[in-house]
Amino acid sequence: MSLLSSSMAISASGLHAERFRMDVIAHNLANSSTTRTEDGLPFKRRIVRFAEVMDENLRGVQVDRVEEDPSEGPRVFDPGAPGADAEGMVEGANVNPVMEMVDLLSATRAYEANITAFNAAKGMMLNALTIGAT
Repeated sequence: MSLLSSSMAISASGLHAERFRMDVIAHNLANSSTTRTEDGLPFKRRIVRFAEVMDENLRGVQVDRVEEDPSEGPRVFDPGAPGADAEGMVEGANVNPVMEMVDLLSATRAYEANITAFNAAKGMMLNALTIGAT
C-alpha cells in the first residue's frame, strides 16, 4: 500500500469512527428525557471509546467499545409518574444536552479534519498522475 493510499485509509477510518460517535451522541440526545427503558430503569448515556489500529492491512482508528455512563440522573418529585418510588421521586436520564452538544461539535470538527486530510491526499495523488502526462 502506498503512502498516499495509506493516509487515505487512515482518514477513512477516522471518518467511520467519528460518524459512529455522532450517531451515539444523537441517540443520547434523543433519549435525554427517557425515564424508563425496556428494563424499567432510566436511560444511561453512552460513551464511545476509540482504539488505534496498527496492523499491516490498516492503520488508523476504530471504535473499541461503547460504554454506559454509570452516573445517576437528576431526581425530580413527580408522584404520579409510572416510575416514581415510594417517596414520589423519579430518576431521569443522565444525559446533559449541553455536554452532548459539545461532544457533537468535537466529533464534527474531527470528521471535517479527516475529510480535509483525505482530500489533500487525493489531490496529491491526482497531481502525481499528471506528472509526466504533459
